[in-house]
Amino acid sequence: MKALAALLLIAAPLVAQGPVKWEHNYQTALKRAKAEKKVIFMDLWTEWCPPCQYLQKNVFPSAEGQAALAKVVPFSALVEKRDRTPLPEGKKLADKFGLEAFPTMVILDANGKEVRRQVGAFRTGAEFATWLGAK
Repeated sequence: MKALAALLLIAAPLVAQGPVKWEHNYQTALKRAKAEKKVIFMDLWTEWCPPCQYLQKNVFPSAEGQAALAKVVPFSALVEKRDRTPLPEGKKLADKFGLEAFPTMVILDANGKEVRRQVGAFRTGAEFATWLGAK
């Protein structure tokens, strides 16, 4: 019983924080990054991309993924719909950052300058958290 109580005390702050707040507008993400003095994690994805879906359903929501995302400004940019129709902001960002494959994840400083990128999905939240936390 003491172990359960200890576990609840550890988990309570994580639950109280709630899910990570994702931005869906590039300019809003930049403003928030400057205000919070954080980097931006930008996920460029499509609805038709299975690895993109895997990240969104399994990696980002994992405990490790949520803990890592809480330390950055997460920004999600949908580039194409399921029928491959491009979305204006997503397409503009894909062009700006020279996107070549999905998913592409980019770390940006608060001014929008690329720091590093990852092309392809992570298998676990722990792998993602390690990459996101690397300096």
